[in-house]
Amino acid sequence: MIKIFAQLAYTLLALTFSATAIAAERGTADEAVAMVRKAIAYIKANGKEKAFAEFNSPGSRFKDRDLYVFVGDMKGNVLAHAGNPKLVGKDLMELRDAEGKYFVKAYYDLAIAKGKGWTDYKWLNPATSAIEQKSTYVEKLDDLVIGCGIYK
Repeated sequence: MIKIFAQLAYTLLALTFSATAIAAERGTADEAVAMVRKAIAYIKANGKEKAFAEFNSPGSRFKDRDLYVFVGDMKGNVLAHAGNPKLVGKDLMELRDAEGKYFVKAYYDLAIAKGKGWTDYKWLNPATSAIEQKSTYVEKLDDLVIGCGIYK
């Protein structure tokens, strides 16, 4: 009987550490906001061309775990994407989430109307291969929308 309780305790302890490790691999809302603000400061200090090159470069300082900066113009065209530079030049305005929500349009509308904020939607998490709740924080800077998302 003691052996069974000991095995159960070890199993629960292992599960706790596993859940903590998974949570630690995910970025937080505060980290996403900080990443966007860091990207805005970098654009202001270095100009768009140099900033976009940095955002798109392998090993960019604007990609951390599941956090990455993206930048679009006012029409929804991707100008920089630290998570997937192959998206640069693409118009994503008509992209829909798993439930049909035009989430790119939603966060652009938010950035234009309020200057900054969060948009929620459901998206495939490449780390888990599951559709998960995602929130993206965006800020408007002149004619740009800069964002970073988190999985919840």
